[in-house]
Amino acid sequence: MAFVAPLEKYMGKIREVTIGSGNSQITVGGENTLPFYLFEGEMSHKPVIAMEVYDVVPEGWSEVALEPFKDVINDPPAWAKKCQDLYQADLICLQLLGTDPTGKNRSPDEAAETVKSVLEAISIPLIVYGSGNVEKDMEVLKKVAQVAHGGRIVLGPAQEDNYKSITAAALGFDHVVSGQTPIDVNMAKQLNILITNLGIDAQRVIMDPSTGALGYGLEYTYSVMERDKLAALQQNDAMMQMPLVCNLGREAWRAKEARATEEDESSWGDVKKRGILWEALTAISLGLAGANILIMRHPEAVKLVRRVIDLLIEGE
Repeated sequence: MAFVAPLEKYMGKIREVTIGSGNSQITVGGENTLPFYLFEGEMSHKPVIAMEVYDVVPEGWSEVALEPFKDVINDPPAWAKKCQDLYQADLICLQLLGTDPTGKNRSPDEAAETVKSVLEAISIPLIVYGSGNVEKDMEVLKKVAQVAHGGRIVLGPAQEDNYKSITAAALGFDHVVSGQTPIDVNMAKQLNILITNLGIDAQRVIMDPSTGALGYGLEYTYSVMERDKLAALQQNDAMMQMPLVCNLGREAWRAKEARATEEDESSWGDVKKRGILWEALTAISLGLAGANILIMRHPEAVKLVRRVIDLLIEGE
């Protein structure tokens, strides 16, 4: 008698969320099986890659991460366009680090002008993340939502202390909300409930579970993301059926193993190859855990991850 492998049947399905407008739209989610389990179900849309752009020159980046962007590092629209045209990014993630009150403390109006100029420079969808300061992000993302009306961007991170303001802005100007919680299934579900209770459609919400890098919390992140997907698919939990976004580039390049020079750690090998692989392996792991959007930094890491995704889905 031939062996027949047992197959799982899932009751739930991840919602489809559309980002962008017109011909630039991208839809994520839609799978009715665990990541890349194509023998058990379908992945309507493969994971996509957003590349980072910052509103100010980032400090403390390794030379390896900085080198591909040296010619555009002072110009966010040109930076975004280079990621789109040369590095084939699926989306751009504009990170408004310059609005942080402990840093440059740029105003909401300045941030909005940057967002507007980036939107005019690209033809792919845009994610806009604030600095992570809950109070300042409320002001900044409200203004950003207004100037980006018609572009259907992603606004985030919406957190427990500011989700009302950010969700209201997304609701009023037809955007998508990225709700962020600190690597916890129950907290993620609760935030989704709170966000949708404000009247925004669940198909305009994505989840940011927070992200650890390879060697720095990736294992815990992976297990929580798996539980997110199992709750959505096996338990058919409607409040866990949002696509997942992982802001991993900054985490991967913070790791000592990705940054240490060959002079400092001679036994670790070539610093460029090491840094790129550190980010790529982090991204591949998170993709296998269920990330629908991967926010990445280095174009060579992006190329590697895209190739792996294609191999997993298409087999070639």
